[in-house]
Amino acid sequence: MLNPKAIKLNPGLYLVATPIGTARDITLRALDILASADVLVAEDTRTLRKLMEIHGIPLGERQVMAYHDHNGAQMRPRLMGLLEQGLTLAYASEAGTPMIADPGFDLAREARAAGYTVVAAPGPSAVVTALTVGGLPTDRFFFAGFLPNASGQRKTALRRYAEIPGTLVFYESPKRIAAMMRDAAEVLGPDRRAAICRELTKKFEEVLGGTLAELTTICADRSLKGEIVVLIERKSSENIHDSDLETLLREALTGMTVRDAADAVAARTGLARRQVYQMALKMEQDE
Repeated sequence: MLNPKAIKLNPGLYLVATPIGTARDITLRALDILASADVLVAEDTRTLRKLMEIHGIPLGERQVMAYHDHNGAQMRPRLMGLLEQGLTLAYASEAGTPMIADPGFDLAREARAAGYTVVAAPGPSAVVTALTVGGLPTDRFFFAGFLPNASGQRKTALRRYAEIPGTLVFYESPKRIAAMMRDAAEVLGPDRRAAICRELTKKFEEVLGGTLAELTTICADRSLKGEIVVLIERKSSENIHDSDLETLLREALTGMTVRDAADAVAARTGLARRQVYQMALKMEQDE
């Protein structure tokens, strides 16, 4: 137990980061806010109640209100009314930092627009934790959240992200990780390095590193469980001669359309898709 204490809070909305796995990853300040806020708001009230119980924070007569994607539009006016009364509200995500792929975004934006104080109590984040242990460059990264469920839409999204000069970060479901790896290898190139980080800070934490082709094979052979963060390395910027590019395209065109061949070769070489597509189109026309 970390001995939270009641403190004086100024009226406003407090965004409280909660552990993504290990309960003791919460900060002392977050515990103090949870012990002191007039009203507690949570993406999952059961998770918050359990966390407070673990750390010995009494609920007393305070309200615990659910706020999530499905009831946000109905709950925001009610929560804004509580702020108008001069009360302090602590909003806790189910796990991790509020506002990061989290329904708290609309609530915080509306509170700030109405002139109320919005305060962050920073702490755990699955994105930062994965970057810390994943073994890929962290100087620049792009967080894209969850990719679409359908394979076609997922590939389209991956094509948009292919040119970003930084490590790509995604959340993924255990049920879709195999399909995601397969699509990523096809669109971004099988040799691009990646890492699958699952169950971070929990008992069965695991980081699987390798190329997208290698990780596709692993996911086909294993059933991964738990919360998953996927990191994919930025595209390569190595120079390639036109003759080598033509060879790669000729190989790709034997089993792919011009568009798919251009996507695959562009991802593999790090060249601009437009340049590769134009060469592929010219090769097909010449033939």
